[in-house]
Amino acid sequence: MGKVTLRNISHKFDKENVLNNINIEIQDGELFTLLGPSGCGKTTLLRIIAGFIKPSVGEVYLSDENITNLSPEKRDIGIVFQNYALFSHMNVYENIAYGLKIKRLSKKQIIETANRYLDLVGLYDYKDRKIDELSGGQQQRVALARSLAVEPKVLLLDEPLSNLDAALRDKMRDEIHRLQKALKISTVFITHDQREALSISDRIAIFNYGECVQIGTPTDIYNNPQSDFVANFVGETNTLAINNKSIYQRPELIKLHSTNLNNSLIKGTIIQKSFNGSTIDYIVKTDDFEYKVKELNDSRTIRKIDDEVYLEIHINR
Repeated sequence: MGKVTLRNISHKFDKENVLNNINIEIQDGELFTLLGPSGCGKTTLLRIIAGFIKPSVGEVYLSDENITNLSPEKRDIGIVFQNYALFSHMNVYENIAYGLKIKRLSKKQIIETANRYLDLVGLYDYKDRKIDELSGGQQQRVALARSLAVEPKVLLLDEPLSNLDAALRDKMRDEIHRLQKALKISTVFITHDQREALSISDRIAIFNYGECVQIGTPTDIYNNPQSDFVANFVGETNTLAINNKSIYQRPELIKLHSTNLNNSLIKGTIIQKSFNGSTIDYIVKTDDFEYKVKELNDSRTIRKIDDEVYLEIHINR
């Protein structure tokens, strides 16, 4: 079982508060993402789970065992670092077999297990290659296979896609998701990329200045942000003040019309336009607000800067 429970975790570096009273329960087999800007405390929390840092206050549980004082090698937790931390003097097979040798498995078990995980990540034919002969994506696959081969209860991924180009990042994100679901391993994924978090996660914890400000499914987080920070950090939004309450309206939920249907729409003028391929972003200025609006790219409707338009907005209070 790989359930991780964080109870009242707080941490200071010198006198600076880095984490403040974090309480999170990560379910067995769940892909749980820690999402937030640089310096928000998410990497510190990951290192606390791994055992590289002991929290100033609080406890870490793996299943029902208190592992707060256990050293990293005794936690049955695998980790893939941002820079992969592969052994450059070893080939692909030797990197993956390394942890199995540390566990003192038999030679037969090491060969069978290493080959199984090489095949799982699609690198069996590369097992004799040196690390510097691999692409960034292949190196990441080696790092994943090395961590998974020792069959940990929990896998920690520290911004594993940040060193890859955009196209490869998308491909490897999908690959991580596939492997995680196939192996049903509890996984904690760290990223500052909102799109990455929304696409891969079962649940997300949003961090800001050492605080966990919201936890929920990707749908909950996106559709029902609980603060201005979450609304603006996870995607774009229009923040409307209605009856002293902030209402968040996503740009894609606002519809543009060329005429004022039933005289019920809000009149505005397009003051900015950004073409994004499948979508077009607009800034529409009204008498009292500048709205962000996103439309699907439709060649039948061509809107230009200075066009007069009418906004259809449905407010969910």
